Amino acid sequence: MKGMDKKYKLICGPMATISHPAFRFLLEKFGGCDEYFTEMINAGSLLNWGPFEKYYVNPSPVPEKIVWQLTGYNGQSMIEAAKQLCELPGIGLDINMGCSAPDIYKTGAGIAWMLKDINETALMVRGIRQVVKNRLSVKLRLGDDNFTDENFYAFTDMLVSEGVELLTLHPRTKKEKLTRPARYNYCQELCQRYKEKGIQIYLNGNVKDCASFENAVKAAPDVSGVMISRAAVEKPWIFHQLKGMESVQVDMLEMALDFIKDVEEYQPREFWKTRLQRYFSYYPVNFLFSHYGQTQFLNAINTAEGSDETVNDKLRNALKEFFEKFPDEQIKTF
Repeated sequence: MKGMDKKYKLICGPMATISHPAFRFLLEKFGGCDEYFTEMINAGSLLNWGPFEKYYVNPSPVPEKIVWQLTGYNGQSMIEAAKQLCELPGIGLDINMGCSAPDIYKTGAGIAWMLKDINETALMVRGIRQVVKNRLSVKLRLGDDNFTDENFYAFTDMLVSEGVELLTLHPRTKKEKLTRPARYNYCQELCQRYKEKGIQIYLNGNVKDCASFENAVKAAPDVSGVMISRAAVEKPWIFHQLKGMESVQVDMLEMALDFIKDVEEYQPREFWKTRLQRYFSYYPVNFLFSHYGQTQFLNAINTAEGSDETVNDKLRNALKEFFEKFPDEQIKTF
């Protein structure tokens, strides 16, 4: 950003049903970011190579910026899946130890790896390190709600000793919601703790604009990068803004139609509905009549089944009708 002495890497975080090629194409139209973490790739599903796995491992349109994020509950399966992922192009592999969604951690995946016996987790990380040829990273939280500094740093010390080169910290506990302020001081303390070892630290959480970015790096100035997730869905131009670029003019209708087209090309038909539902829950936040727009777009997606129109065509019509009703919303400057 303008006025900043240090240049921070900008990273797009992993988001289920969002972090796929169509979304990366959208971000790249505004200049993109430095790294794209994929949505979680399930180790067991990858090894079984079901009909949809080829879509999860498509690195388009920027293979050189991809970080493959792996999840799973079984250490040996995680290692075997890592062998496959490290054969793909990209920056490296990330182990998800931060997802706190109940349907993930209750199976033993995500943040559950922080709560298991530390020796079990260390064995899994060690096995992955032996097969991964490029960068190995871990995305994590502070732990359970009863975490202590001593246990947290013992855990990160273990990760570093097993060869993890980068830690992305979302500085909240398992149950803490986004309304709880992120404790960025832990990101800074990790930087100081591993400074001599050359370990990179990425900060994740609550960065949604230039002001919140500056607030985050002021609290943790030694981080190497800042990861942004939801705000990148709401404002695909956010990385453009954080690079200190000039304002950007966006044709909101054209952007939406291009996204739908890319979903059609890069996602299987079975995924169209869920991918569009997720994206168009965020997209309307940019409008004066955001609630009305969201209702119209999601209704079009949800009621397409059983009609003569495909979900995509019904959504296209809803978008065109919205901008015919509110023409001033189509061309916006940010």
